[in-house]
Amino acid sequence: MNEYLNIFFVILRRDLTLAFRNKSEFINPLMFFVIIIILFPLAFGSDSALLKQLTSGIIWISALLATCLSLEAIFRSDFEDGSIEQLTLARYPLTLLVSAKVTAHWLTFGLPLIIVALLTGLVLSVPSQTMLALLITLLLGTPVLSLIGAITVALTIGLRGGMLLSLLILPLYMPVLIFSMLAVQNATVGQSIAAEIYFLSGILVLAITLAPITTAAALRIRLS
Repeated sequence: MNEYLNIFFVILRRDLTLAFRNKSEFINPLMFFVIIIILFPLAFGSDSALLKQLTSGIIWISALLATCLSLEAIFRSDFEDGSIEQLTLARYPLTLLVSAKVTAHWLTFGLPLIIVALLTGLVLSVPSQTMLALLITLLLGTPVLSLIGAITVALTIGLRGGMLLSLLILPLYMPVLIFSMLAVQNATVGQSIAAEIYFLSGILVLAITLAPITTAAALRIRLS
C-alpha cells in the first residue's frame, strides 16, 4: 500500500513539474475562461441586474469550454515521448497512474479555475449565498470534468481531433452542468440546495470509482 502511494505521488509530482515547465498548457485555457466571462458583460451592456442573474451560468459554461481545451495536456507529453507505453507496461496498476495524472490536471487547471471563478463573482457583485453555492458546485464538479475528460482523451489520444474531443465530451458534461445550475439557482432564491449537492457528490464518487478503470482500458485499447 505504501509503495502504491509512493508511486502515486511520484507521478503526481512529475506531472506537476512538467506542467509548471510548460505553463501555457494550463494558462491558455484559463485565459480563454477569463476572456469568455469578460465578453458577456460587454454583450449585455449596462443591465447589471440581468448580468447578476446570468453570472453563475456564464461561469459554468465558460468552465466547461475551457476544460475541453485543457484536457489534451493530460496525456499529450507522455504520448509524444513514448512514456505512455511504458506506463501501460509497468508493474503498477495503470488505474493508479491515471488517477495521479488526473489529479495533477485538476491541481494545475481545476483549482486555479475555481479561484478565478470566485474572483470573477466578487468583481461582478454576485450575492454571497450564490457565491457559496457556486464554490461548492465547482469543488464537486470540476474533478468530475477532469475524470470524464480523461476517458475521452484516452480514446482519442494521438488523433488530431480537437473538435471530435469536444463533440464526445460535452454531452457527458451535461448532468454536472444541470445539477450545478439548479443548485446555484435555488441558492439565489433562498431555497435548499441539498438535493443537488447530493446528486453532484454521487456523480463525483461514481467518477472517482469508474473513470480511472475506464481510462486505463481505453489507453490499452488505443495503444494496442
